[in-house]
Amino acid sequence: MALHLRIEGIVQGVGYRQWFRRRAEALGLSGWVRNRSDDSVEAVIDGAAEAVEALVREAMNGPAGAKVDAIARRAATADEAAGNTPGSLVILPTV
Repeated sequence: MALHLRIEGIVQGVGYRQWFRRRAEALGLSGWVRNRSDDSVEAVIDGAAEAVEALVREAMNGPAGAKVDAIARRAATADEAAGNTPGSLVILPTV
C-alpha cells in the first residue's frame, strides 16, 4: 500500500522529517519525506497496509514540539513511489 501524505501544522523546525524517517523505518516502510515551501511536510510511504496506517496515526502527534492540524492523504502514483528501497525512507530537499 502506497500513500501520499501532506502534513500541515507546526511541522517544520521541530525535527518532524527525522522523526518521521525513524518511525517509518522502524515499521519497515519505504519512501520519502520533505519540507514544502508552504510550511507543510509531504511524504510518500509504501509497505504493509497495517504499518502504513500505524504511521499515519502516529504522524498526527509527531515529535515533541510539533502540532499537526491535518493530514491529507491519497493513493500514491506509481511515479511517486518509484525507486523506493524497501525498508528505507529518504529525506528529500525542500520544494
